[in-house]
Amino acid sequence: MRQEHAALIEALTSLLGEAGLLIGGAKAGDADLSAYELDWRRRYAGRALAVARPANTEQVAGVVKLCAAHGVSLVPQGGNTGLVGGSTPDASGTQIVLSLSRMNRVRALDAANLTLTVEAGAILQTVQATAAAQDLLFPLSLAAEGSCTIGGNLASNAGGTQVLRYGNARELCLGLEVVTAAGEVWDGLSGLRKDNTGYDLRDLFIGSEGTLGIITAATLKLFPKPVAKMTALAACDSLDQAVQLLSLARARAGSGLTGFEVMNEFSLGLVRKHFPQLQQPLAASAWMVLLEISDAESEAHARALFEGLLEAALEAELISDAAVAESLPQSHALWHLRESIPLAQAEEGLNIKHDIALPVSAIPAFVSGTDAALAQAFPGIRMVDFGHLGDGNLHYNVQAPEGQAAGEFLSQHEKAINAIVYDAVVAHGGSVSAEHGIGQLKREELVARKSPVAIGLMRAIKQALDPQGLLNPGRVL
Repeated sequence: MRQEHAALIEALTSLLGEAGLLIGGAKAGDADLSAYELDWRRRYAGRALAVARPANTEQVAGVVKLCAAHGVSLVPQGGNTGLVGGSTPDASGTQIVLSLSRMNRVRALDAANLTLTVEAGAILQTVQATAAAQDLLFPLSLAAEGSCTIGGNLASNAGGTQVLRYGNARELCLGLEVVTAAGEVWDGLSGLRKDNTGYDLRDLFIGSEGTLGIITAATLKLFPKPVAKMTALAACDSLDQAVQLLSLARARAGSGLTGFEVMNEFSLGLVRKHFPQLQQPLAASAWMVLLEISDAESEAHARALFEGLLEAALEAELISDAAVAESLPQSHALWHLRESIPLAQAEEGLNIKHDIALPVSAIPAFVSGTDAALAQAFPGIRMVDFGHLGDGNLHYNVQAPEGQAAGEFLSQHEKAINAIVYDAVVAHGGSVSAEHGIGQLKREELVARKSPVAIGLMRAIKQALDPQGLLNPGRVL
């Protein structure tokens, strides 16, 4: 530890207690901070001066005030499951990681108002279970739900598998509690669905990745739990057919269509290779669609609707085969196939990820054209295409050619591959970040591909709310 930071560490220890401050270093007794300093993809590794672990909002405000007084920057961190390097410290060894993990309490559940107020460190799966215990639903669902936190979900405006019906994290939040860069506490934990009193501060902080303020609690929307859910896996010969199937499913099920995921054969092939114990009920096909319908009436009504949809899809030759889950464990098994793709891809080696959004109608042309352009430029590359077709969000990832060192391929070709992919995304009216955020991975892309007016407005907001630049510097902008 540098001598100039000794006073800050002493003050933080006094504020948080020894259990609330982890100090790294080479001496015996120093804490191992590696879990806080390395991102989930093992791509960004930094070094923290210390990890502050406040137990309440007042302590968060105190940490911010102390860091501001000493000119030391803060990196807010939830479950550290992000994919764009947005919550790990830099290599300077001078930043404080502010972990919200101890702030995980449920503050209130209002069943009549369909709201749940929780602290930012609450694990997403715990929030889901808290709602379910009252026969209610919190619909945000993603692969990292066993370890990601509500604060991180909101800071990155997470998406997940049910955006088609319920929207992103932004749409699932009614109010926030935030500690500002000045160490002030804004209590905006409203459970109101209508509050037209000035600028929408809630939406300013959601998706800002901890660069404008630190989310310490949130009031979330709940929904009546569906009476029944039906899940199926369907085989399509082309992405065009999958898009047509989506239109048919929307027409038949309306708002009951809660999930519509698409996976190419290579992505499911990786699952077979690395997780052979996971059974895939259909023969290999160019594309697989995982669709789910929720029903508020009855299981019989849901089944009749689902069977009618699949029969119509078979008759129209939009699908060649389908497997319908007959039980909750079978439904979970189908979803587990989809959720295992990122893990299988990680087992295969480092890869070049693209979390992109496109108009659904443009996705087939984008994929066919961009696949061809990449194959021509980099013979042998392998495309891991999967994602949330229902809301236009693709995880369009590039794996190195068979037998080539993945890390070497990434370091040599990532920039050129990104240029091809993002040029095509923009040409098709899309976005270079759909649900993962910007972090440090896509900072340059944001500036290059967002309008100068938009970037200017963002910089003005950052300057107004964090004039010292102490909150998560080097992220987003």
